[in-house]
Amino acid sequence: MEQRKLKVILITGASSGIGEATALTLALAGHTVLLGARRTERLEALARRIKQNGSTAKAYTLDVTSQEDFQRVVADASAEFGPVDVLVNNAGLMPLAPMAALKADEWDRMIDVNIKGVLNGIQAVLPTMEERGGHIINTASIAAHNVFPTAAVYCGTKFAVRAISDGLRMETKKIRVTTISPGVVESELARTTTDADTKAWLEDFRKVALKPTAIANAIAYAISQPDDVNVDEVIVQPTAA
Repeated sequence: MEQRKLKVILITGASSGIGEATALTLALAGHTVLLGARRTERLEALARRIKQNGSTAKAYTLDVTSQEDFQRVVADASAEFGPVDVLVNNAGLMPLAPMAALKADEWDRMIDVNIKGVLNGIQAVLPTMEERGGHIINTASIAAHNVFPTAAVYCGTKFAVRAISDGLRMETKKIRVTTISPGVVESELARTTTDADTKAWLEDFRKVALKPTAIANAIAYAISQPDDVNVDEVIVQPTAA
């Protein structure tokens, strides 16, 4: 049986929700977790919590829409902990509204974070991973499989994440690529919705929701597989949905 390898794992969007739960779950398993997000105070608090439990963690202020930020974080983390073995591209936004609301600024933000943020992460780790192997995990959504009213642009970004993941997986023989597609999860994601009618509908829709740890466990499962096993995609939904 192959011995389990402890890894250096960079998680974006780590200050809350799925990212925070993933950091705690992976740290408990003994991995070194590197925490990236814009809310530095929350990251620092999470890093302290993980260290108090005897695991290794470090917080990095990271704006995933910035190529320079991503390159800096990966370079600094690699210098201190060694090359990044796993990247969890988890940062995301979900401000929902009908297309007719013409919230172009929100469309731009979703494209910048949900798509370009994933590409910036891939760009930052791809060269070293192609040399030594590695694992890129991209958080998509059930919205990468189905389109919902008020979610056309959000779904478009998540369809893109799924396509990028599939394409990268086909192009490499050294890097494992996994798409994680959660259903409704308890998180702060829905708070970015500004359209009043959509917000009311969303609150009702989200009454049945998974705990973030359910997604963290799926990510941990994909990482725990032997190097010659790639978990292409995991879709996780509430039983009662």
